[in-house]
Amino acid sequence: MTEAAIFVIFPLCLAFAAFSDLFTMTIPNRVSAVLLCSFVVVAPLAGLDFIQICIHGAAAITVFAVCFSLFATNVMGGGDAKLLTASAIWFGFSASLAMFLLYVSVFGGLLTVGVLFLRGQENTILGAGIPVPRLLFTTKKIPYGVAIALGGFAAYPASPLMEAAFARLA
Repeated sequence: MTEAAIFVIFPLCLAFAAFSDLFTMTIPNRVSAVLLCSFVVVAPLAGLDFIQICIHGAAAITVFAVCFSLFATNVMGGGDAKLLTASAIWFGFSASLAMFLLYVSVFGGLLTVGVLFLRGQENTILGAGIPVPRLLFTTKKIPYGVAIALGGFAAYPASPLMEAAFARLA
């Protein structure tokens, strides 16, 4: 049961956040709340002790501090900051957190270039009837939740919880 939760909750929440951000340019607070609360429940069941859970919490607090600074300077949206923070707790201070943040950066850069390209081709895209979410053209935001989700999908298999789940299944 614990392994199923580890395999499903994190990716499902990220997928929901990505689709929500792409089509509405918002990430519901409940997604971040589910990620945080489910980590608190799943981590001890997966075998993490109190100190390890605190280290994961410290990683989330560190990511939150950086994200809050970026939010305060209008560089990052609030939903993105909350989603990154809630995702970071699943990685803890580990190499997988560094990989997660690197993947998010790379996918975020590619996403930004792609969205800017689409916006430059708006008339062509609309004229051809290509189905693109209308908000990509009408807002100046970038749906960074998509990049966070892709980074999470790429890094999650190496996360401490996934490694624990694979060890328990072996």
